[in-house]
Amino acid sequence: MQTEKVRIDEVLEKEYKLTSWDHDIFHKVMEHWDGIAKPLDGMGQFEPMLAKIGAIQKTLEPRFDMGRLLVFCADNGVVAEGISQSPQEVTATCAKNIAAGQTAVGRMASLAGCQIRVYDVGINTRETLCNVIDEKVAHGTRDFYKEPAMDETQMRQALQCGLDAVYACKCDNLDYVCIGEMGIGNTTTSSAVAAALLQKKAEEVTGRGAGLDDVKLQKKIRVIQKTIERCDLYQASATEVLAKVGGFDIAAMAGACMGAAIYEIPLILDGLISMVAALAAERLLPGSKDFLIASHASREPATIALIKELALAPVIYADMALGEGTGAMMLLPMLAMAKAVYDETNSFSDAGVETYHRYGDKI
Repeated sequence: MQTEKVRIDEVLEKEYKLTSWDHDIFHKVMEHWDGIAKPLDGMGQFEPMLAKIGAIQKTLEPRFDMGRLLVFCADNGVVAEGISQSPQEVTATCAKNIAAGQTAVGRMASLAGCQIRVYDVGINTRETLCNVIDEKVAHGTRDFYKEPAMDETQMRQALQCGLDAVYACKCDNLDYVCIGEMGIGNTTTSSAVAAALLQKKAEEVTGRGAGLDDVKLQKKIRVIQKTIERCDLYQASATEVLAKVGGFDIAAMAGACMGAAIYEIPLILDGLISMVAALAAERLLPGSKDFLIASHASREPATIALIKELALAPVIYADMALGEGTGAMMLLPMLAMAKAVYDETNSFSDAGVETYHRYGDKI
């Protein structure tokens, strides 16, 4: 297990070797599920999800007692192209409100018993934001329609922020990490990264975000597609894609996803933007996805393709598109209930019921 802080340069410039999670524990947890007095696979995807968490934590008793939501906030220069419904100033306001527990995710995290840490990795403000951790790379990215969103040094700085945030969670002996984001224009940056990494046309992966009308949606698609073609991003590496069209929030979340794999702690994803970050992390550090848990499938068009590419299995299909980590928070009480079934339900023998036998494949 990695106990020392890792620099992003070590990950990107050397062939960093990840330690696989414990497959023996995974199978033992699944065997325990099969011994509980219920239909085989009766808890559906919650069974392998709990087994995966136990395998990452290296325990037959998966733990959810203490966790932290990391919310990475940044502005995106591409909003200058008129592809967002809200002005950039909203990012700073929302970051403050999230840190104060006054947004949807704050209420949800409180109910779920999850800590929140809010990071400024690139908000376009000079204001000191109360209870927001200052890791500002720059005052927002540049307009990627006209020039690269960031340079490689900035990209690495944002990746390092996410990596270090997860390291802090590990040092604090937390059981799990969740990630979320806030940044006006980040459905544009995430759609651009998704299109490039998935080798898809912008129109296939781009949605309305916070509620664009038809005219702005078409402009958003056009801006993304023209940039991909101009920068030849279908042939580019993940680092090039992140630097050309990504956001500091996406890069920080990608760093967090890599951190989950390096420091061996289960990380619960939110929706579209965190899944895009997860895909970038997997391309930068293969094997990272094995330490990630999908919470929900958002209504954004790229979601299904991302789920397939990452081989993840979200359990919430509610057409959510709120961001901030709200989908991850929705999953936590569901996991707690699944854990209660795993821990406290009678075995077949205790229940006086004949053991079920498996004749087909597991889910």
